[in-house]
Amino acid sequence: MPDPSTFRDSTQILLPCELLADIREEIETEFVVTIYEHAPGMCRIIGSPVEVRAVSDFLARRGIATP
Repeated sequence: MPDPSTFRDSTQILLPCELLADIREEIETEFVVTIYEHAPGMCRIIGSPVEVRAVSDFLARRGIATP
């Protein structure tokens, strides 16, 4: 049976909210994802593996590395 953390890694991105401040609205408009504040100062982007990969590529083009 697959490890559940494998699925979590492909369906979410965890980043400091300050990195998303200027582009959050654009992400929510362009992609089918949910963004919420997970912990103080940390935002979680959640979506399908396809959408999360697309958001990751979008962030990379803007110089924001994702884990």
